[in-house]
Amino acid sequence: MNHPVRRPALVTALALACAVALTSCTAGPAAGPGRAAASPASADPASRPDLKPFYGQRLRWKDCETEGYVCARLTVPRDYTEPGNGKTFVLPVARAAAGKPERRIGSLVFNPGGPGAAGVRSLEEGMDEAFGRAARDRFDIVAFDPRGVGASVPALTCTAADDEEDEAEEDTTEPAASEGVAPLHPRTDEERTAADEGALAAAEDCEQHSGDLLRHVGTQDAARDLDVLRAALGERELTYLGWSYGTSLGTAYAELYPRRVRAMVLDGAIDPSLDWSQRVLSQSAGFRRSVDDYADHCAEVAGDSCPADSPDAIRALIERLYTRAGREPLPVSEDSSYAEYGGMDATAVLDAVSMAMYTPEDQWEPLSRALAAADAGDATGLGALDEEEPAEEGPSEEEPAPEDSGEGGPGDEDVTPVDNEGAALTAVNCLDVPHPRDLDAYWDVLPRAEKAAGVYGTAGVTAELTCRGWPSGGRTPHRVDADGVPPVLVVGTTGDPSTPYAEAVSLAEQFPGGMLLTYEGMGHTAYGRGDACVTEKVDAYLVGLEPVRPGATC
Repeated sequence: MNHPVRRPALVTALALACAVALTSCTAGPAAGPGRAAASPASADPASRPDLKPFYGQRLRWKDCETEGYVCARLTVPRDYTEPGNGKTFVLPVARAAAGKPERRIGSLVFNPGGPGAAGVRSLEEGMDEAFGRAARDRFDIVAFDPRGVGASVPALTCTAADDEEDEAEEDTTEPAASEGVAPLHPRTDEERTAADEGALAAAEDCEQHSGDLLRHVGTQDAARDLDVLRAALGERELTYLGWSYGTSLGTAYAELYPRRVRAMVLDGAIDPSLDWSQRVLSQSAGFRRSVDDYADHCAEVAGDSCPADSPDAIRALIERLYTRAGREPLPVSEDSSYAEYGGMDATAVLDAVSMAMYTPEDQWEPLSRALAAADAGDATGLGALDEEEPAEEGPSEEEPAPEDSGEGGPGDEDVTPVDNEGAALTAVNCLDVPHPRDLDAYWDVLPRAEKAAGVYGTAGVTAELTCRGWPSGGRTPHRVDADGVPPVLVVGTTGDPSTPYAEAVSLAEQFPGGMLLTYEGMGHTAYGRGDACVTEKVDAYLVGLEPVRPGATC
C-alpha cells in the first residue's frame, strides 16, 4: 500500500534555519569556470578502464517492501580519482514501471531535493504520482539515494549511535548547562561567541562520526554516480527531473556530460554563480517575501483559520512571537520534541514559519491555527508542523558485504532508510560552496542581510557558520559551462520562498538554448503541485522534446 505523496516542496533545498541544531543551509553549485583544474575523474568514463567494472553493472531488480515498486542497488566508487581502491558506496535504487510499457521511451530519473532527501523513500511514498500522466505512461520513474544519504552504505551521520549516547549519559555526573536562547540576530560579543561555538561543535560532531566520508559526498561526485546509474539502467542518454537541490545535481551532470542528456527539467532552480553570502541574501529575501504573501493572502487560502483579521495584524503577531521567543522559549507540552529544550526559541519559531511557506495549499491552515495557539501561550502545534514519522535505523557497516556489491544487486538483507537528511544537508552544502574561514566575514554580512530580509537574513547568515571549518571542495561560484547540451527546461515560481524566481531566470539564461517556464504562484516548485498548465508543458517536453516558447507562463 502506498504512503501519501511526499510533496517535492517539502524536501527543502535550502532550509533557512535548522531549529535547534546549527547547520548550513545553502545549496551547492556544480562544476564550471573558476573551479579548480579538472582532474582525471572528469574525463569520459568510457575511456577509463578503472571505471569499467562500475559502468558494466546491470541492476538486479526485486520487489520493494512497498507494493508496486521494484528495488535494486548500485555500487559506485568512493573516490573517482582512485576507483580501484576498494572503497565504495552502495546506493539504493527504486523504479515505478511505465504505465504503458508498449509505448515506453525509457527511464526518467528524478531527485526530490535536499541535499539529503532519500529518493527511494520518496518514490515508495508515492512521489511518482507527482508526475503527469503522460510522463508516467511513457517512462519508468526511477529514484536513488545519493551517496551518504538515506540507506546508502555507508551513510552519513553527525550524531552518536544509541550505545554511544548511553555511555555518554553514564559518564555524565553533572547536568548540562543551559545554552540559553539563540538570538535571530547575534549582536553582542557573547551572542556571537556562543553562535560560533555551537557551529563548531556541530562541525566537530560530523567530523567525529563521518570524517572519512565528508570529502566524498559533494554534488559533483553525485553527478558522476548519476551517470553510472544511467549506464546501469541501459540508457544511452539521461532523461532527468530535479526539484530544488536536484537542480544543482542536474546542472552538475549537464556540465560533466552535456552530450549524454536527452531531456532535463530543473524546477526550483539554484544559480551556481552566486557565492555563499549572495545565496543567503537571495533565499532569506525570498522567505521574507513569502511570509508577507502569507499575511496578504491568508484569508484567501486559510479562510477563518487566519490568526488575525488583517495582514498587518498577522505580521504583528508573527513579530510578537519572534520577540517573545527571543526572550524566553515559547511553552510546549511535555510530549513535544521541543520539550527537552525548554520550548521553542526564536530560531525554532522562525524555522517553523519559514517551512510552512513551501506549500501554502497544504500548510497555511495548520500554520494559522498553530500561530494563534502560540500567541495564546501554547506553541506545541507550531513545533509539530514539520514533524514526520521517524525512520527506522538502517545499516551501520562501513563497507557492504561482498554479495551486495558485485553487479549492484540488492542483497538479501532488509535495508531501511536512515533519516540523516540534516547531516547530509550540512555535509553537501559545506563541501560544495566555499565559505570563509575568517569569523568576521560572517558578521560583516549581517547588516546587509538585515537590510535585505530582516531576521530571516541574519538567521540565515548565522546558520552558515557551521561551514567555516568544513573541508573545502576547492570549487568556486561560476556560470554554467555545458557546451553541447540540448535545450534544458528551467521552471521558476514567482513566489518561491526557497529558490527565488530570479535564480530560475538566471539559470535558464546560462544554459545554451535554455528555456524558462514561469509559474505565477506561491510556494516552492511548480511541477507536481496541481497546475495543469505546468504539467502539460513539462510532460510535452519530457515525452516529445517539445520546446517551451520564450516567455511561456502558467
